[in-house]
Amino acid sequence: MTTSFRRVALYAALAAGAFVSVFPYLLVVLTALKTRRQLSTTEPWLPALPPSTANLAEILGGDFPRYLLNTVAMTALLTLGQLVFTTFAAYAFARLRFRGRDALFWLYVATMMVPGAVTVIPLFLIMRELGAVDTWYGLLAPFILGTPYGIFLMRQFFRSLPSGLEEAARIDGAGPLTILIRILLPLCRPAIGTLAIITVVSSWNSFLWPLIVTSGEETKVVTVAMAVLKNGIGVDHGLIMAGGLIALAPMVVIFVFFQKYIVRSVVLTGLK
Repeated sequence: MTTSFRRVALYAALAAGAFVSVFPYLLVVLTALKTRRQLSTTEPWLPALPPSTANLAEILGGDFPRYLLNTVAMTALLTLGQLVFTTFAAYAFARLRFRGRDALFWLYVATMMVPGAVTVIPLFLIMRELGAVDTWYGLLAPFILGTPYGIFLMRQFFRSLPSGLEEAARIDGAGPLTILIRILLPLCRPAIGTLAIITVVSSWNSFLWPLIVTSGEETKVVTVAMAVLKNGIGVDHGLIMAGGLIALAPMVVIFVFFQKYIVRSVVLTGLK
């Protein structure tokens, strides 16, 4: 009886935690599908009858789709750049031997201790001197060449692979690039998937740097558009939530189709 009671209590606690986690997203959906009148006459947690798509139609009829495409392009480019340059840098730090390798690596990793907000102003001044403010170059350049965390993650994974694979490849005449591409990368798919997921989510949700370095419509992303939308319309929560729902949808799709890799990423980031 005691074991059954503990099991019921555990499931009840898990269900309560799941509800608390899911409820904000449910509230976004419910609010986005309400008209202004329905929003003021029904409780926030109750669905509108009938549901209305007026907010979605209004926001999709404006410039929001362009901002969505800008965000997709930024996320894709940053993810591709991170995967390519981070992998090469991590392989060099993990497998190649050169003077000052470890000191350079730990000096680079130590930059993770510096809060991102501290580097925003210096980065902006650099972009301004280069004439890159409000350009795609300025938006992408500070992050496309890799991050300390990504390089650390990939380096640790490379170091966990047996060195005998490389030694056998060298005996057969393979060079460092061939060893990396044809032997090590196929074994690194879990780590690459982890890095890709982390990069996609962080790039999609990036707000501070795009807000500071961009100002035109051609480079505006969803997060900045949402902030401007909120300031512009004030109390129209339905329209705001409609934009949030559209911005949230790609992340939900990624979660649905890549659950296995997301769980694996949690394991890797927790154990490596």
